[in-house]
Amino acid sequence: MTDFFNEFDESLAPLKPQTPTQYVKLDDANLIKRDLDTFNDALKSQALQRYKLISSIDKKLSRGWTQQNLDPILDDLFKENTQDRPNWRTVARWRKKYIDSNGNIASLADKNHKMGNRTKRIKGDDKFFDKALERFLDAKRPTIATAYQYYKDLIIIENENIVEGKIPIISYTAFNKRIKAIPPYAVAVARHGKFKADQWFAYCSAHVPPTRILERVEIDHTPLDLILLDDELLIPIGRPYLTLLIDVFSGCVLGFHLSYKSPSYVSAAKAITHAIKPKKLDAMSIQLQNDWPCFGKFENLVVDNGAEFWSKNLEHACQSAGINIQYNPVRKPWLKPVVERFFKVINQYLISEFPGKTFSNILEKEEYNPEKDAIIRFSTFVEEFQHWIVDVYHQDSDSRETHIPIKKWQQGYDVYPPLTMNEEDEARFTMLMRISDSRTLARNGIKFEELMYDSTALADYRKHYPQTKETVKKLIKVDPDDISKIYVYLEELESYLEVPCTDPTGYTDGLSIYAHKMIKKINREIIRESKDVLGLSKARMAIHERVKQEQEFFIASKTKSKITAVKKQAQIADVSNTGKGTIKISEEKTAPVQKNIVNDTFDDWDDDLEAFE
Repeated sequence: MTDFFNEFDESLAPLKPQTPTQYVKLDDANLIKRDLDTFNDALKSQALQRYKLISSIDKKLSRGWTQQNLDPILDDLFKENTQDRPNWRTVARWRKKYIDSNGNIASLADKNHKMGNRTKRIKGDDKFFDKALERFLDAKRPTIATAYQYYKDLIIIENENIVEGKIPIISYTAFNKRIKAIPPYAVAVARHGKFKADQWFAYCSAHVPPTRILERVEIDHTPLDLILLDDELLIPIGRPYLTLLIDVFSGCVLGFHLSYKSPSYVSAAKAITHAIKPKKLDAMSIQLQNDWPCFGKFENLVVDNGAEFWSKNLEHACQSAGINIQYNPVRKPWLKPVVERFFKVINQYLISEFPGKTFSNILEKEEYNPEKDAIIRFSTFVEEFQHWIVDVYHQDSDSRETHIPIKKWQQGYDVYPPLTMNEEDEARFTMLMRISDSRTLARNGIKFEELMYDSTALADYRKHYPQTKETVKKLIKVDPDDISKIYVYLEELESYLEVPCTDPTGYTDGLSIYAHKMIKKINREIIRESKDVLGLSKARMAIHERVKQEQEFFIASKTKSKITAVKKQAQIADVSNTGKGTIKISEEKTAPVQKNIVNDTFDDWDDDLEAFE
């Protein structure tokens, strides 16, 4: 007969898994008593001298540690230095402390840190101190001196009606010590909020380091602390936005996009495309000493919670390309430290030497005027930025001299080369990174942003393939910097078809979505009811005329125009490293228009116009 199995036997219960050491709270932590190294040099020497004395006496002593046995030995040991001779009771007490501590020499050192009064000398002011403390622990963050003054005023007013036994007032030093004795986390929560307090005091874990190149890539945006000049007009056009990707394993820069448009999906898509494709540096006017071999398909793209990174377009494009997007928690930039640190490197080692440098903190600006001192043209900075990346940053070691980025990249490449794209893959990826939208295929083509797109090929498609209510909705891809054509996905052919705009005036040639939206806004001022191509052309010519007038006025005048107005012109003209470097309007694009068309609406276009997502 088999033994009865008791399923309720506690000895058979599974053991609770042990909490990893880094997550154990202080109350539950296994604390080790202090040793001799935690004392200062004087106390260390004192403890060692006492230990040597006890050891010497123990070797000579044959009986108990009594006065009769200890005094002769002490007299002999200190016969030449009687003033340092300790009492026999003191020596016996030292020995007892040493034995009770299981032979810890640190027990022989004096505990000076425990000396002094531990009780409050002044009593009766507790409720007034509590009120002052409540005032100090406020989000407005008053100073300790302010809280102390409030504490004094409360007691002075209270003592006004007391004849005997007035409430004593502690000194500012004592008040300050009481404040400093409060747990710092509680003070930080009350004065700065829980988010900041957790930043300052929470446990900081380390990242699991990547083991190969392109395993983890970080991307982020930042406005550069530098004012640049228009390429041809040589007037300040403001601070550009930099979108940049960096490989965490090697520290190499993979790609970037520089533009005056606010960070959006477009800037992220252009930077990602630049990072994945091989770099073409032949068109640069300067000769580089090294190559820029950093490109390829990356495995994980680490982004923050910006709206541009939550775009469905970016998600679909990365999924189709086999790139995993990793979203960081809100307001935790330290979770992508490599790209954040690189932005600081740019400001410290590159931009700091350029005239026109601005300051992130306006108090650091002092008498320096970046608009007046700006001398770097936009296209020049784009080239010098690439020059600095390829020939300086990639070739130099980090501040701790742990690695050289390009050498680390080459080592990783030799062990585990990343996936690259052929021409067909590059074309497909370029299509993926364009803006996606859904539009209805009508008998006269496809309408997008009040513009019609049609071609003979699309008409042939309509003739040969019948459409239903479901299939008439077509996926289109749009280049945000050129809306002269769109790409329509045809399910039956499993391919994209390039379809040009039917505009006969050439209005859409090289026109961006951003500029088109602005022109439509001005067009509504011209013709409220009609939205025809002629009205759009008039609005565009009005913009060109207004911009040209502003440029001529600026050049003719002796004073600088406002940097914000010129920056808006840079946004309209699409000044970026993939676009133009100037806001100057060519002569053939200007035409006489009515002077009263634009009024004062140009100045506030940017106030209520959102970037296309």
